[in-house]
Amino acid sequence: MNQTVIGFDYGTKSIGVAVGQSITASASPLLALKAQDGIPNWDDIDKILKEWQPELVVVGLPLNMDGTEQDITQRAKKFANRISGRFGVKVVTQDERLTTADAKARLFELGGFKALTKGQVDAVSAVLIIESYFENQYGS
Repeated sequence: MNQTVIGFDYGTKSIGVAVGQSITASASPLLALKAQDGIPNWDDIDKILKEWQPELVVVGLPLNMDGTEQDITQRAKKFANRISGRFGVKVVTQDERLTTADAKARLFELGGFKALTKGQVDAVSAVLIIESYFENQYGS
């Protein structure tokens, strides 16, 4: 059964968004939403969820390299809980260690330094969050 998955790379100024399909275990970057101190425009999130009708939302969980939580970890969890509560969709969190570095490397390969805009990095980070979720679910 194919599932549509929306991924969010949570940040206090920008939230990357990607869409994925479980049948291909792959994802594509959509956009980056502006956030004010970690709070998005909830209408923007609503539009994305209505357009894509995902069966699942995956929110990246920022952890320290040793796996411990940092201040933003709790904020990302709260963001995930709010999406679940507001929109009634199933939400899971996914360890996102190294996704920003990986996103920058992937974009650089595709387009050099000019490809490294903040919004693109955040959206590709959301792609990597979805893909790492699929890897954990289905094995690689």
